[in-house]
Amino acid sequence: MNSPCRLLLVCVGLLLLLRAPARAQTNEFSSDTISIGVVVSDLDRSLRFYTNVIGMKKTGAFTVDAAGGKRTGLTGGVPVTISVLRLGEGRNATDWKLMSFGKPAPHPAPQHLQDDVGMQYITLNVRSLKPFLQRLKENNIPLLGETPIPIGGNNHFVLVRDPDGVFVELIGPLE
Repeated sequence: MNSPCRLLLVCVGLLLLLRAPARAQTNEFSSDTISIGVVVSDLDRSLRFYTNVIGMKKTGAFTVDAAGGKRTGLTGGVPVTISVLRLGEGRNATDWKLMSFGKPAPHPAPQHLQDDVGMQYITLNVRSLKPFLQRLKENNIPLLGETPIPIGGNNHFVLVRDPDGVFVELIGPLE
């Protein structure tokens, strides 16, 4: 290969490297778990759903006072208490943080994923759908679509909504 061709290939390679999107380095994070904060309209109702029906455990709570809310930019100066729920106890268990400001959502809950933007659903992989289906029935929480439906192997898919309309997917065997 002659020098001009070699130089052209090097230049094209450098240009591609410079135009490549920046990627986060995996070593930039101190944890590989995402903690998720969810604002709900009625904290007690949502706590009952996520603990009694879904089976999460409340592991704690903390308060952000008015000054802290303003200083951090989280609430603009409104105090809030945040309840922390978890699926498990391991180091990598996800924190599902619920908080309420005592007011309903400013828009109706979506009926389907395409009806809104933002976080629409969570997926929980379970060992057996049986206890979940029982608790959903006992709490009069309707299954959506034609669920449970088989999705391959021994797994089935169940879709419900939490009290504020967030879709909750449950995936696992029926037994």
